[in-house]
Amino acid sequence: MKTPHRVILASSSAYRRQLLARLGLTFETESPNVDESAQPGETAAELARRLAELKARTVASATPGAVVIGSDQVAECHGRLLGKPGSEARALEQLRGMQGAEVVFQTAVAVVHATECHSAVVPTRVRMRQLTDDQLRRYLHREAPFDCAGAFKSEALGIALLDSVRSEDPTALVGLPLIATIRLLEQCRVRVL
Repeated sequence: MKTPHRVILASSSAYRRQLLARLGLTFETESPNVDESAQPGETAAELARRLAELKARTVASATPGAVVIGSDQVAECHGRLLGKPGSEARALEQLRGMQGAEVVFQTAVAVVHATECHSAVVPTRVRMRQLTDDQLRRYLHREAPFDCAGAFKSEALGIALLDSVRSEDPTALVGLPLIATIRLLEQCRVRVL
């Protein structure tokens, strides 16, 4: 679909790129390269929103006139924030800690255009199954989800780790809540239909 504005996804994530492509928009991608560290006392939802907005604003400042979409996801379990594990050992530790527990994935999206910034946070609650270390290691070897919050890839084999999923938007768990994204794009005069 042709839009009146240049649309940029402020992300290097292949998952987010694939999700946004579902909307049929012509868009570019640009890596925002921002510090993703949590601030003291910041909740998972606050961190996800701040980072989504920061990513969008960072790219927007370098591309005047563009409509920029930023997104971030933070997982929380037992009151602890779970980021991207980065390694197999850290991923296994995260997955062990989530066994049989509820994990809340807070997925934020922000759309920036000129002086406008609109954002939303969509929570997804998942109940993890109780699995053995061998099962977890097989999952990690097959999926290598080291760049995913909580070492979790729901769009593939990660679904086998779950007992249940509750969310207003099934795409939020993958990393870009499309229902909210469509609403925010429309506020910046970008229509998908």
